[in-house]
Amino acid sequence: MSTLLELDHLHLAYDTPRGLRTVVPDLSLQLERGHIGCLLGASGCGKSTVLRAIAGFEPVRHGHILLEGRLLSSPQQQVAPELRRVGMMFQDYALFPHMTVASNVGFGLRRASASERHKRVAELLELVGLGHVSDSYPHELSGGQQQRVALARALAPTPQLLLLDEPFSNLDSNTREHLAAEVRSILREAGQSAILVTHNQAEALALADRIGSLSGGSLQYWDSPEQFRQRIQPAVAVSAQAA
Repeated sequence: MSTLLELDHLHLAYDTPRGLRTVVPDLSLQLERGHIGCLLGASGCGKSTVLRAIAGFEPVRHGHILLEGRLLSSPQQQVAPELRRVGMMFQDYALFPHMTVASNVGFGLRRASASERHKRVAELLELVGLGHVSDSYPHELSGGQQQRVALARALAPTPQLLLLDEPFSNLDSNTREHLAAEVRSILREAGQSAILVTHNQAEALALADRIGSLSGGSLQYWDSPEQFRQRIQPAVAVSAQAA
């Protein structure tokens, strides 16, 4: 498979009254087309900042971001977020409460004709299993259903890359594990490449083709799920012996 996303020696930092505060010192990784990658780590480790940089919401202080060989970000160049063909699904779903499910999904298709928009919305609602609630409003849906509507809306403009920022954090553990597998199936069927950030190992294993652990803004590894299981099994065994 060919490389879709490349982060090369990425350095991300925030301006503060005392100067720049480094969040990510030096991050490099590649994601293949059609794959789902996961950045795993505790709150404050820099994983959401990496997503925001890929989306174009944070400047790159050093290094660069490439998508299908196209330069998106460097210290000298910054492509606007709306021109990147990068979709983003937020923690709180950000659905419009006054709009129906169908209208929410079709929001990013305003430049398409009415017939094209209707067809695309119908396809996506069928894909996420929500064709029967197209005329409902977000408050009438369960948390899991709202999450699938948000996913359909993010997929509607056919982004080259989809970013998912802790997408299951508002759900209970049982719903979260079920939906993680379901979302992977939906992304697979759509042929969608994606990057997920989470602090939950079970979500990472259920969704990702590549898993990387971030600690202090540094990538510890970028492994397959099988390699990741081999890494964590000794740690689990040590914890069990200590208990």
